Amino acid sequence: MKEFAHTSVLLEECLEGLNIRPDGVYVDCTLGGGGHSFHIAQRLGPGGRLIGIDRDDDALRAAGERLSPYADRFTPVKSNFSDVKAVLADLGLKADGILFDLGVSSFQLDEPERGFSYMQDAPLDMRMDRSTGATAADLVNSYDEHAIADILWRYGEERYSRQIARAIVRARALAPIATTGQLCEIIKSAMPPQALREKQHPAKRSFQAIRIAVNGELSAVEEALRDLWKSLNPGGRICVITFHSLEDRITKEAFAEMARGCTCPPQFPVCVCGGKPKVKLIAKKPILPTEKELETNPRARSAKLRIAEVLDTEA
Repeated sequence: MKEFAHTSVLLEECLEGLNIRPDGVYVDCTLGGGGHSFHIAQRLGPGGRLIGIDRDDDALRAAGERLSPYADRFTPVKSNFSDVKAVLADLGLKADGILFDLGVSSFQLDEPERGFSYMQDAPLDMRMDRSTGATAADLVNSYDEHAIADILWRYGEERYSRQIARAIVRARALAPIATTGQLCEIIKSAMPPQALREKQHPAKRSFQAIRIAVNGELSAVEEALRDLWKSLNPGGRICVITFHSLEDRITKEAFAEMARGCTCPPQFPVCVCGGKPKVKLIAKKPILPTEKELETNPRARSAKLRIAEVLDTEA
């Protein structure tokens, strides 16, 4: 297996957004190779604590090696980031900062055997946790045509979703679809010539959609952010990096709901629910990568960072 390499996106913006205290408790919910975590750990003193969550065994191994100089303050946990609240509760902790770097890591894309990439032929897997759950091959070989088309449209915004789903069902009737190369060729065969000439790879949207479905990524984001403010101390920060419009919409709406407080219908002249804002937004608009960062890491192009700070609801 190759070195777990991953370029941390919006690194300085995240470190500034977390407002790290040397004695604070911080959670990297998408540990990966430990890129963000390493820099967080550097800023912690002996009294600080960093919890790193990931469901990928390769990521946990690589991050553990990378953060070995800070083993006294680093706790790796194998779990889905949707369980962050339970992880903190089990440890008896409240956090001062929580970071999510959503999507797939560069390592997972570049390691052929993981089956995430349409650029290399490999077993059609796409699971972030290879020890459990259905694979991408299970999905494309068992879901009906309507369900596959719905996934491609909903999660990939693939405008040829129906044609691709139809082609997948036809192909698997002849033989199971077992590799990324097979799936890629099926997708291309279903698309018109003008779509194949576009700058973006014709399989990109479909592979993204199937990966999101296999790993339940959007439902995990919704679950993770629901009432997350309760797991942080007042003044604690929540930082979320997204790479997909649906992830960003979920984050934006969750932050807006936590910042709103009052849940009374808009036609009520005064508030009767007594609801108070739980967070304040550090920036109303998402923070985007600089041109300098994009020059060195083109994969950051679609990244957006949103930050919220937990208010003292007892004040």
